[in-house]
Amino acid sequence: MAELKHLLILLGTYSIDDLTPKRLKDYFLYCLKNEGLKERKMNGKINAIKFYFEQVLHRPKMFFDIPRPKKPQTLPKMLSKEEVKRLLEVTTNLKHSVALQLSYGMGLRVSEVVGLKLTDIDSKRMVVHISGAKGKKDRYVPLPQTLIAKLRKYYIQYRPKEFLLEGQYGGPYAIASVQHIFKNAMKKAQINKRIGVHGLRHSYATHLLEAGADMRFIQELLGHNSVLTTQVYTKVTPRSLSKVPSPLDSL
Repeated sequence: MAELKHLLILLGTYSIDDLTPKRLKDYFLYCLKNEGLKERKMNGKINAIKFYFEQVLHRPKMFFDIPRPKKPQTLPKMLSKEEVKRLLEVTTNLKHSVALQLSYGMGLRVSEVVGLKLTDIDSKRMVVHISGAKGKKDRYVPLPQTLIAKLRKYYIQYRPKEFLLEGQYGGPYAIASVQHIFKNAMKKAQINKRIGVHGLRHSYATHLLEAGADMRFIQELLGHNSVLTTQVYTKVTPRSLSKVPSPLDSL
């Protein structure tokens, strides 16, 4: 297998079957320090070699006490409420405005925005059905009151047949088109942040948290399987931090 190729090349004529756990550990450390292998490749290499020795050669289970590289935890990139407002104000095209407001107003992934069908919108119950979401987990999200009038105006003007946002020749609107809309809006609004349209979803979650929404509630709205995924937003909102008094204040 590919994960073993690098090791076999280094070994040359030396048999891989003769390697001791210590020699293997030295090899892994070499890959880590000298080759600079990233988390996924390094873990795949370790697991492949363990499989070969334990399952193919039927050797005792091996445990390697080496620092497996961890994927750096980056905080979600987001916009402030003022920036979101500016972004929406400069987006004058009705269809483009609806696309961005769906993303921010309901915290949708861009794939969920273009996947919305007319039948998913329930204006009587004021909810939107998100189907076929990531992890094949359906959910309902609240329909923003401010979107009702715009959606009705949009429907009258564009007359979509199946998907809420449809392409020029029918079918769902392209994800790349929504990404392009967001990029242009950022430029018009003069917001100089390296952020994609997914940042509107991050902004939605962060702004809900800042407003005092319960973490479990936000988890359900975003469709996260674990609340641990949602908790990352506590690191980008000042709401919780503002309640922690500094020792200086108690002097």
